[in-house]
Parts: sequence; structure tokens; C-alpha cells
Amino acid sequence: MIALLKREWLLAARHPGDTLAAMLFFLLVTALFPFGVGPAPETLARIAPGALLSAALLAALLPLDRLFAAEAEDGSLDQLLLSGLSGAQIALVKALAHWLTTGGPLLLASPVAAAMLNLPVGAWGVAALVLGLATLFLSLLGTAGAALTLGARRGGVLLPLLVLPLAIPAMIFGAAGIEAAASGVAWRPFVLLLAALTAAALPLAPIAAGAALRAE
Repeated sequence: MIALLKREWLLAARHPGDTLAAMLFFLLVTALFPFGVGPAPETLARIAPGALLSAALLAALLPLDRLFAAEAEDGSLDQLLLSGLSGAQIALVKALAHWLTTGGPLLLASPVAAAMLNLPVGAWGVAALVLGLATLFLSLLGTAGAALTLGARRGGVLLPLLVLPLAIPAMIFGAAGIEAAASGVAWRPFVLLLAALTAAALPLAPIAAGAALRAE
């Protein structure tokens, strides 16, 4: 599994286009909100939690439709399934690699996005924590979705329709946690609920993805 994770990391380093596209998409979407709702600082601060999470989750979706596609086309996915690793292990490594190469850069860009949305500086740390958990949750769900839609016609269209509704609880708890931190009230209960969702998805999503890969 470590060798496979290293391979995914090296591939992402040699072809950084997806990572850069996700980061730029995240920043561009957050930059659009001041033009849409006006530059009033109070208005921007009020919508900042939901805007940050929405932009980050949509940006993290961009590379998901190609998560297994290249390996399926050249036959290396079959070799991975015959390598001794289970489908769930392969899916877990893919999810972690997606999170490291997409979620990580989004975390680095989050202070810039938070500043554009006038989020109080005191809430930036909580926002980064929430984005880390929410993007990990989406990576796990997205890996399962990518495996289920692998080989389907218009799979790139089906994938967001499958994954985004399942990500709504993460949006609710994450945005509530950031808003609570910005307001100076207790934010830990919301972040703990988000962490519980992520912990539940950590074993379940790779198992579902592994079963879908074996069925292909």
C-alpha cells in the first residue's frame, strides 16, 4: 500500500495540472462571491462559511472522474487487483492520494479565500480544520462514486450527482463549525460531528469502492 501511495504521489508530481486546476478553481469561485452579493464586509462574513465549503468541495470533485479511468484503460487496474491488494485497499490508497494532492493544496489556499470573503482571522484555523475533514470525507465518497461509475456512459456527469447529495451533512456541520468559530461560540461539537462522519466513511467507502472494482 505504501508503494502504491508513493506511485500515486509521483504521478501527481509529474502531472500537476489537476492539482493546480483544483486550487485555481477554488480561488476563482470564492472570488466570484463578492461580485455576486456585493463587497459589504458584513455580508461576505455571513456567507463565508458556506461559500468556502461549497467552493472547496466542488474543486475537489474536478479530478475524481479520472481516479480509476487511466488504469482501467491501459489494464494496470487489473494488475493492481491481481497484485495481492484487495479492492478496498486499492480504493483507500486512491482516496488518500486524492486527498493529499487535492485537499492539501486547497488547505494552503484557504487563507487567501478566507481573506477574500472577510472571514474573521480567529476562525481561519477552524476553517482549515473543517476543510481538511470535509475534503477527506469527499475523497472517500468520491472514490466510491468513481468506482461505481467506472465504465459508465457519461460517468463524469453521474459522479457529482451521486456524490454531492451524500456530502450535504458534511456541508451542514462544517459550515456551522466555521460560523460558530467566527461568532466566538463553541465550535467543537460541529467539528466532532464532521469528524465522526469522516471516521464512518473511512472503512465503509473503500469497501464499497473495492466491491465495485471487483465487479467491473
